[in-house]
Amino acid sequence: MGYKELMIRSYDMQKDRARVEDLERRCEVGPTERAVLFTDTMGDPICRIRNSPMYKMLVAKLGDELVGVIQGSIKLVALHHNPHNDLAKLGYILGLRVAPSHRRKGIGLRLVLKLEEWLIANDVDYAYMATEKDNEASVELFMNKLNYVKFLTPAILVNPVNYRTLPISSSIEVAKVQPEKAELLYRKFMTSTELFPDDIGNILTNKLSLGTWAAYPRGESWGDFGSDGKFPSNWAVLSVWNSGELFKLRLGKAPLPCLLYTKSSRLIGKMFPCFKLPTIPDFFQPFGFYFMYGVHHEGPSSGKLVRALCKFVHNMAKRNKDCKVVVTEVGGSDILRLHIPHWKSLSCPEDLWCIKALKNEEKIFDELTKTPPTTSLFVDPREV
Repeated sequence: MGYKELMIRSYDMQKDRARVEDLERRCEVGPTERAVLFTDTMGDPICRIRNSPMYKMLVAKLGDELVGVIQGSIKLVALHHNPHNDLAKLGYILGLRVAPSHRRKGIGLRLVLKLEEWLIANDVDYAYMATEKDNEASVELFMNKLNYVKFLTPAILVNPVNYRTLPISSSIEVAKVQPEKAELLYRKFMTSTELFPDDIGNILTNKLSLGTWAAYPRGESWGDFGSDGKFPSNWAVLSVWNSGELFKLRLGKAPLPCLLYTKSSRLIGKMFPCFKLPTIPDFFQPFGFYFMYGVHHEGPSSGKLVRALCKFVHNMAKRNKDCKVVVTEVGGSDILRLHIPHWKSLSCPEDLWCIKALKNEEKIFDELTKTPPTTSLFVDPREV
C-alpha cells in the first residue's frame, strides 16, 4: 500500500462515530490464546479519553473506508528521577485499532507517528503505552520500530463479582473519606510514585469516581484521616472508579475449560447454594467493571485491611447488576498483590508498559527506565 493513499485526520463525531464503533466491534482486545474481549463504547468512541485534561483521536481512511483509529491523552505527572522533583508532561497512547483486512500495511505505524506529532506540538516530554507482553504485533511496532523501551511490568488483578455478600471482620472499621482529605492522603504518601497525576483532585471529584474508603482497627480514632498528622497503627485506603459507565466488555471466545467451568459453576451454585462455591459471571454478555485505584497501606498488619477494603468494594459492586468484575493494577513486585483477592485464570500477571522520550533528556530517561519505582504504583483510572 502506498502511503499517499492513506489519509489521517482528527475524529469527527458526526461523520465517524458509527464507523469507529463498527471497527471497535471487529477488533478484539487481549491475547487470543487465552481469551478475546470486545469493547462496546456505548455510542461514545472517545469515552476512554474524554475525562483526561487534553485528548485527541485520529482516524485513518482509505478512500471512503475507515481502516484505523488511535487515541491519545496528555497530563502532568510526577517522575521519580526528574530533576528538582519537577512535573513532566506525559502523553498516553491507547486504542490503536486497524481493520483486520488492512493489517500489516503500515497503517498502525502511520497512526502512531501522527499522534506523536500532536504530542510534540503540545510540548510533551514522554509518551507511553501499555500492551500485553505476548502481543507480538504491538511489541514489534512500538519497541522495534518506534524505539519505545520497557518501563514497568504491572500486574492486572481481576476478581469476579458473585451474588454472595463477603463478611468483613467486626474488628475493622471502614469509613468513607471525602475527596479533599483523600487528595491530602494521596499527595502525602504517593507523590513519589512514578506517573502520579498532578490533577489527582480532578480524578477524585469526577462523577465516575464512586468514592474513597479507608480501613483501620476498630477502636482507634482517625477522625481527620491524617489532616492533623495523626494516623492509626495500621491503615489502608483505596478509591473506586466505575468504568462500566464508560464502556462495556464482552467475551468473544475463551478456552474450553474456562467455558465449561463458567457454565458448571453457575449451575451448581443455583442448585446447591449451601456449597458456597465461587461462580464466574456470564462474560459472554456485555458487562461493566469497577476499577480500584490509589490502593495504599501502612503498618505491619495493614494487609488484612486491604483485604477488608476489597471485600467492601465487592459487596458494593454486587449491588450493580452490570458490574461483573472488580479490577486493579499493581506493580509487578508490589506486596499488594498478596493482599488483593483475584483469580489467576482471569488476571494478567505481567502487563507491559513502554515509554519513549520525545525531548533530548537522555540521562533522565536512562535513569527512568533502568531504575524501578521504589513505591507502590498509582494507575490513573482514566487510562484503563
